Amino acid sequence: MLRTGDVRALARAISAVENRAPGSSDLLKALFPHSGRARMIGLTGSPGAGKSTLVDRLARLYRKENRTVGIIAVDPTSPYTGGAILGDRIRMQEHFADPGIYIRSMATRGSLGGLARTTADVTTVLDASGRDVILIETVGVGQDEVDIVRLADITIVILVPGMGDDVQIIKAGIMEIADIFVINKSDREGAERVEREIRSLQSLALRHDGWTPPIVKTVASAGTGIDELAAAISGYEDYLQKENLALKKSAENWQQRLVEMLRDIMLEKAQAQLSDGKLAELAAEVAGHQRDPYTLVEEIAARAGKDGRGSV
Repeated sequence: MLRTGDVRALARAISAVENRAPGSSDLLKALFPHSGRARMIGLTGSPGAGKSTLVDRLARLYRKENRTVGIIAVDPTSPYTGGAILGDRIRMQEHFADPGIYIRSMATRGSLGGLARTTADVTTVLDASGRDVILIETVGVGQDEVDIVRLADITIVILVPGMGDDVQIIKAGIMEIADIFVINKSDREGAERVEREIRSLQSLALRHDGWTPPIVKTVASAGTGIDELAAAISGYEDYLQKENLALKKSAENWQQRLVEMLRDIMLEKAQAQLSDGKLAELAAEVAGHQRDPYTLVEEIAARAGKDGRGSV
């Protein structure tokens, strides 16, 4: 049902994966061979940069081209409920009548990097369901946002003139991850200054793939510049194919993601050995300098690794 595009089956599968319900791992194993076709586009930038509006406009354009779209909006987590608090699904509610667009808000749940821990797995589900394009809008938290590179085929960094932190964000490490720069709300004063600063920094930062990220000016609220942005996305796709870089980039991304997956599963194994009471007891011993934390962590890691000895 899911692979035929059934929305209810898709929603159930995503909920199971997001909540790590029993059987979700088997579901992902079954779906993975059917993934790999969708184009993953990540959009990141400061809060208030207009990411949601830009996503909305891109989704409309792709639907006009008869391409199916999945949207993942990674929201900050409510400290009270653990739920997403921005409500991008409400902003884009007019799309709900269109079965060709599926929108999912995800709470970060304390994850670093602006990506929910299970965002990568949710993209696998959407990909396997037959979506042509998956737009991933991240929460926009500065340098940690580089995590999106390990998931997206194309990363779009959105800047806004007059916010005061544009160049600081670029210097903080976002410069290296941008495949395309967007200066949104470019009808504001200062758009040219932001463009000049990006270009001056580009002259100092050489990418290993030889690509120079284009700079696209948009006014997303008015729909201005969206066609140009779509053309820039297609241009980078063509470049990756022409230079035979698509598979190489994917392999590099998976190398990082595999490390993260291993770290997650080892952490789960270690936590499974420690009840809350035991952890509190050990923490008290370390705080009282009765035990050193380094030996303790090595012992826990050794016990967690006993079940996984041997090579793959």
